[in-house]
Amino acid sequence: MGAPRIALLGKEEAIRRAAECGVPEPLAELNVFRVLLNHPKLAGHVSGLLTGLLFGATLDVRLRELVILRLGWCTESDYEWTQHWRVALQLGLTEEECLAVRDWRSFAAFAAADRAVLAATDETLASGTISPETWALCEAHVGGAEALLELVAAIGNWRMFSSVLRSLEVPLEDGVASWPPDGRQP
Repeated sequence: MGAPRIALLGKEEAIRRAAECGVPEPLAELNVFRVLLNHPKLAGHVSGLLTGLLFGATLDVRLRELVILRLGWCTESDYEWTQHWRVALQLGLTEEECLAVRDWRSFAAFAAADRAVLAATDETLASGTISPETWALCEAHVGGAEALLELVAAIGNWRMFSSVLRSLEVPLEDGVASWPPDGRQP
């Protein structure tokens, strides 16, 4: 991938703009926000939802990362897959589990909650909604109303991020290997 469709801000400028609109500095250093901060107000809104879903959320972080990896894979978003490959491993998912997201139905080790959120993700991608059967599985295995709301919001948020990343052709950060761990693409 070449240059993004909208120029990356320099890190110092991105950090300056981030401070003005409430985007945390660690986010401002990421290429996605170095693009988004060309529109600070929008970057602030996006950052608010993102940080809300990443920090202090009710949805189990393992389930959230399975959703994000599945979205990254299905939407062919190298940036999303690559960023959350590292996050998922830091949060305790194994490489085997992360790789299994590619073809999750054939991975017997996924628990009922894992399978429920992965099915919800696939259905949302395919039809824009979660079927009654899958919703019942999510109710049984994912948690109460807050976790279910966050599940739907997470699917929508990271689907949006995939579209933003791909449409704006946001490159990976310098020195980051594409499609970890094996370079295989969807």
